[in-house]
Amino acid sequence: MKKIVTIVGARPQFVKAAALSRKIQQDYSDRIKEVIVHTGQHYDANMSDIFFTEMDIPKPDYNLDINGLSHGAMTGQMLEKIEEVLVKEQPDLVLVYGDTNSTIAGALAASKMQIKVGHVEAGLRSFNMAMPEEINRILTDRISTVLFCPTQTAIDNLEKEGYKNIDIKIVMSGDIMLDSALYYAKISESRSSVMNDLGLKGEQFILGTIHRQENTDDIERLTAIINGLNVISKTTQVIVPIHPRTRGIISKANLKPEFTIIDPVGYFDMIELLKNCEKVVTDSGGLQKEAFFFKKPCITMRDETEWVELIEAGVNVLVGANEQAIIEAVSSPTSENAGFDQLLYGSGDCAGVICEELLN
Repeated sequence: MKKIVTIVGARPQFVKAAALSRKIQQDYSDRIKEVIVHTGQHYDANMSDIFFTEMDIPKPDYNLDINGLSHGAMTGQMLEKIEEVLVKEQPDLVLVYGDTNSTIAGALAASKMQIKVGHVEAGLRSFNMAMPEEINRILTDRISTVLFCPTQTAIDNLEKEGYKNIDIKIVMSGDIMLDSALYYAKISESRSSVMNDLGLKGEQFILGTIHRQENTDDIERLTAIINGLNVISKTTQVIVPIHPRTRGIISKANLKPEFTIIDPVGYFDMIELLKNCEKVVTDSGGLQKEAFFFKKPCITMRDETEWVELIEAGVNVLVGANEQAIIEAVSSPTSENAGFDQLLYGSGDCAGVICEELLN
């Protein structure tokens, strides 16, 4: 039996890890043993247990409770604690997701111990080295053993960087988030009351999120975003779940949002908001894809995106933090040629592809 250690820290990683855990439990439990390590990077004591229970995710075997620190301090402590887990568990492979500090810490700890590393969501590039996430994903790719790529664009990125000449296996797996989106979309309505709670009607509101440091920590950019959403809200209701940190920055800057701000929502609530909204305005990486999964036009308030295939398909548009560009993009009708029916991220069996590769 193969033993794998899965490293997760941010909530979106649990959504992805849930798809793999479910697949292992259903079809591979006699061949793969999974040990889940929660670094605590985005730990929320108020919702953690509920999150695991509602999403049918096995509770972590280890919770390292490392959070609230600088990038360096957090990554350093994770590296130390993950190494202790790996010494005890002696896995055949360590699996990491995405581009967080948990990802690079898990990959570093494993590679230094000569343990194989699998990187899910490999090959993504924003080409913006000012983003900590870009540094994490590039370094993780380079020290991994097998790279599970969600798209052909990701594979192309790796080939341009010379990965054909490096002894690392590249696998076209499709996107693990699609597995979860398809599964949870079937049950989200029965698990969420957010539409009723907010008195919302289908496709009569815009769903927004603001959380990237490049926007929240730059007052000029944040002001332009708030002003743009304020203008949009005069004709269409805008719903924006906002983290307390961002809310505090908005208040300190004396900005005056005129749209509807709500507390952060759980995954089922977010799926219901996505399923029922008219359009999405976001600076999130994951939400860009999820908007596509649910066939919603997306306006991305960033200067670049790692999901360039969405731009090419005409379902996503980059507007940066430009007030007028945000307003115009939301107001513009969706192109009749928007490629929502393209299989850009596979067919929804990424977890099966990963499991088969883990057994090789």
